[in-house]
Amino acid sequence: MTRRPRVWAALLAGLMMVLGLQALPAAGQPKAEGARAAAQVLTWTAGDSITEYTSAPANAVAGPATIVFENSAATGNTTGMPHTLTFVTSDPEFNNDVQLNILANPADAQGGRHTAEVTLTPGRYFYHCTIPGHGQMQGILTVTEGGGEDTTAPEATAKVTGTQNDKGEYVGAATVALSATDEGSGVDRIEYALGDDDAWQPYTAPVVVDRIGAHTVRYRALDKAGNVSEEQSAAFTVVAPPTDDSTPPETSATVDGEKNADGHYIDMATVTVTASDTGSGVNTIEYALGADGAWQPYSGPVMVHEAGTHTVRYRATDKAGNAAAEKSVEFTVVAAPPQDTTPPTTGVTVQGTKNSDGAYVGRATVTVSADDGHHGSGVARVEYSLDAGPYLEYTAPVVVDRAGRHTVAYRATDEAGNTSEPLTVSFTVVSGGVPAPPCPEYDERLTVIVGTVDSGVPNRVTNNRCRIGELIEDEKEWTSQALFLKHVTTVLDALKRDGVVDRREYRAINKAARQSGIGTPGQTEGYRTILDGTEASFAKWEQVGGGSFSLNPDGSITSGTTRGGLGMLWFPERKYGDFSLKLQWRDDAAGTGNANAGVFVRFPQIHDHLEEPRPEWAAIKFGHEIQVFDSPTGDMYKTGSVYGFDRVGLAGAGVTQKGTWNDYEIRVVDQHYEVYRNGVLINEFDNIGGLDFSPPRSDDPGTDGRRYASGYIGLQVHGTTDVISYRDVRIKDL
Repeated sequence: MTRRPRVWAALLAGLMMVLGLQALPAAGQPKAEGARAAAQVLTWTAGDSITEYTSAPANAVAGPATIVFENSAATGNTTGMPHTLTFVTSDPEFNNDVQLNILANPADAQGGRHTAEVTLTPGRYFYHCTIPGHGQMQGILTVTEGGGEDTTAPEATAKVTGTQNDKGEYVGAATVALSATDEGSGVDRIEYALGDDDAWQPYTAPVVVDRIGAHTVRYRALDKAGNVSEEQSAAFTVVAPPTDDSTPPETSATVDGEKNADGHYIDMATVTVTASDTGSGVNTIEYALGADGAWQPYSGPVMVHEAGTHTVRYRATDKAGNAAAEKSVEFTVVAAPPQDTTPPTTGVTVQGTKNSDGAYVGRATVTVSADDGHHGSGVARVEYSLDAGPYLEYTAPVVVDRAGRHTVAYRATDEAGNTSEPLTVSFTVVSGGVPAPPCPEYDERLTVIVGTVDSGVPNRVTNNRCRIGELIEDEKEWTSQALFLKHVTTVLDALKRDGVVDRREYRAINKAARQSGIGTPGQTEGYRTILDGTEASFAKWEQVGGGSFSLNPDGSITSGTTRGGLGMLWFPERKYGDFSLKLQWRDDAAGTGNANAGVFVRFPQIHDHLEEPRPEWAAIKFGHEIQVFDSPTGDMYKTGSVYGFDRVGLAGAGVTQKGTWNDYEIRVVDQHYEVYRNGVLINEFDNIGGLDFSPPRSDDPGTDGRRYASGYIGLQVHGTTDVISYRDVRIKDL
């Protein structure tokens, strides 16, 4: 199932497949008929609330346990709302040895009461509800070794070793070894601190103290139940070994920071003091601020923020007691000049000939302006986005001559990096006497990409209103690379002559054309491969929502079996209008079930629809899903269906054996869709009618069922049980 109905009855019918929820095998086995229950029973209950479980245990003992999760009328559920109980296994802070994922609702076969047998180990388990919107239903279960809740702190001890003189002082160095024991949940960690004011740090190995003087090492231990032992300490004195060293340490200091033209430090100066001693070795370094400041231990660079002239004094002693003469550095700190924190102001005008309805006839010209004020840093760039497309650099008025409703978003950034909030202007263009731009292809990507090679040159609009990438026909069926390179050179010569590209950009695009391989054998179909099985190709796709995909050694990608939820892997580099999309998919679901997945087409920019409960729903609500689902039961939309609009039954889908690669081609021209499976046409659909749902969905944006004329491509994943693989994704404009 791929859509969220408005009523609970429809939600309950498909939520199991959407979220991939069940009591998983291994550590969380469902209890078999007649099986002997564990002596320890832990019960969770849920009701109408989506912010907390009605009841949940806080503590348990290690060993076998029966997990009971009930979400029924008896526990307070009056709406039929589903909930899950899921143990998280991906957070290293918590135990990960129990895989439990139970969906319960009052209308299921168990009446909302489910059980599972698990084995718990000492430590903490984190659990939560995985249904979107239920994020606050969570908690922690603490498990102890036995005998009830662990409330006893560990016992920590310290041992100081080293060579001692007759006064008990340690000569040269002392080594402090710490240990701890805990008969409850077990020792989690030991911490120590040097001196009274130092911060606690983890103990991993004996601590060696070789600085001359009296010392105190504080220590404590924590167990897995969170109990902390009383702080204890070990005090001792380190003295220098006998030496004839009479030479004090060598000292120096440096001052660093950003300077102004007068050599003063802006906002802050950092003083770094160093000392070296070839005799007994450096024992202490000290510094003082100003002529009267108190001496204090130097442990790291000293940062001075206060505006004014400063003196930092410094000195050092070695382990034989020799003290270096006091030295100092002097510097001035000044406040930074006021920074520009105000973004530019922007404005827009739309011009053209209007009809009586206020629509622009033939074309509309959008002019954007920006001003950073008298005290600003100056406007660095202006950008615009047409119909939720990517933001492009604004260099000249934007001409929109395609009939339909349009929205232009615009923003500006100043030299200080402040960017104004995007503003929008919307208008309608109706057919008129102005022909559409004579662009051989459709390409709104930010840079000029030839085949799969990115030239890095901005894909700017040329004098004939086509973008550079639209004039370089890299998706045409070229019979030789020489012919293609000759075409690119002809296009670039004209663009350079018109001042659209400079010499560097000319060479960059030419180089990308040579590297693209277009026109060579195997590149004559006119298809661009957008997922070729390499790390570089896979990195161009973006995962949104739940689930995940991983790249396999054979070049295919497979949805994850450990990260659940409904999600999508989409290709954000460009939108496609009329196209032929070819790919291969394989049903890899475990057991007897079938994977439920699909291919999304013609959906808008995901990041422009973050108001959706989950971003991937923008593809569901505004695009079309071409279904992949060979199951004889479950969802009525089978492989080849246009989900929610046009059904294909199992007989028409052409079922193949699981684990078999299938060729899929989706051809879209205007609002006519064709779906081919293994070379056979299994569905034709004209996108001019309403929804196929009964009753119709009230949250669909188009009342007549029509969707965008162009958009992005995405591959769907449902969850951990709907395992699907894809490979060799290719597309060409028609």
